[in-house]
Amino acid sequence: MARDYAADILDPVAREIVTNVGIWVDREVIPHVAEYEHEDIFPEPMVKGMADMGLFGIKIPEEYGGLGLTFECYAGVCIELARGWMSLAGIINTHVLVAWAINEYGTEDQKRRFLPRMVAPEIRAALSITEPDAGSDAQAIKTTATRDGDDYLLRGQKMWVTNGQRAGVYLVLTKTDPNAQPAHRGISAFLVEKDTPGFFVGRNLPKLGYKGVETTELAFDDARVPARNLLGGEEGRGFQQVMSALEVGRINVAARGVGVAQAAFDDAIRYAQKRVAFGKPIFEHQAQQIRLAEMATKIRAARLLTFDAARKKDAGLRCDLEAGMAKLFATEICQEVVLDAMRIHGGVGYSKELPLERYYRDAPVMVIAEGTSDIQKLVIARNIVRDYPV
Repeated sequence: MARDYAADILDPVAREIVTNVGIWVDREVIPHVAEYEHEDIFPEPMVKGMADMGLFGIKIPEEYGGLGLTFECYAGVCIELARGWMSLAGIINTHVLVAWAINEYGTEDQKRRFLPRMVAPEIRAALSITEPDAGSDAQAIKTTATRDGDDYLLRGQKMWVTNGQRAGVYLVLTKTDPNAQPAHRGISAFLVEKDTPGFFVGRNLPKLGYKGVETTELAFDDARVPARNLLGGEEGRGFQQVMSALEVGRINVAARGVGVAQAAFDDAIRYAQKRVAFGKPIFEHQAQQIRLAEMATKIRAARLLTFDAARKKDAGLRCDLEAGMAKLFATEICQEVVLDAMRIHGGVGYSKELPLERYYRDAPVMVIAEGTSDIQKLVIARNIVRDYPV
């Protein structure tokens, strides 16, 4: 395991859990990840290991059988998972996000019906926002939910749904009032169960990276969803509920950026000390020392930004500014660090025999997932301008 860079950041409980996850990653993930990743195979043994450690219930309160741990701890866990394989942190992302949304906004009935089953997990969760014509602009969704007695009929299509094939419950953003102005007032979120009549899981979409975890289409053809599965039991609250939950997702993606960048740096600095060029290890060449120093500094800054956002969320406060900054910076520097690590390795870094090419393919999805870098900049700008009234 690499140096514990979080030892001076995390509280003692979180530090112990994160350390244990890191040991598991070194033992059970890193030696086996290439065979799963290159074949794009769902890593059943690794997911079972995550479940055995209780990671699917990490943010579910103890009263429902979960661990009820902090976002600070969750961020540290996601960094370690991503250090081994970024896809593992993606597998738990929407599960934890949806569990948090149910606990934060759900009715008591919804909490009792879903949260205990999400701990083991008996069922896993997926988030469904994006559509063929609505990505970053979530208010432009066209999927509708129309009241029909004690049910709602959902009609529409969703895209890029992580865990789409294996989930048992889907948090789905819909329009219950397509004519509402502003549009977000007509948006509602539903908990759609997999066996819902009229609900279909489509094909698995092939991707450049982010292998091992499925990304699918969903279709709703007058899917009949009980009214008691309207998140919180009130129409028109879905946009705010999901945007708040996306703060959880952005902390996860920021942590993934830190983890992948850390993995690339670990490989690069070890290689730089072993590889001899012009009569000495390349680490002794000043150009490479400068490159590695910049890499380490960027990773440290991204790590601190990520834990800062997590602590703000732990305090029960809105952290769209902090999560946006962390997600923006961590994912952008991840791409930079991975490319620098490839430069340090030279030609061998381009080979599939080393994990660098996997890092290089995984990094781009993180600048897109849970809101692109440009969206994060808009979120940041809208927040900081409030501190400078004219």
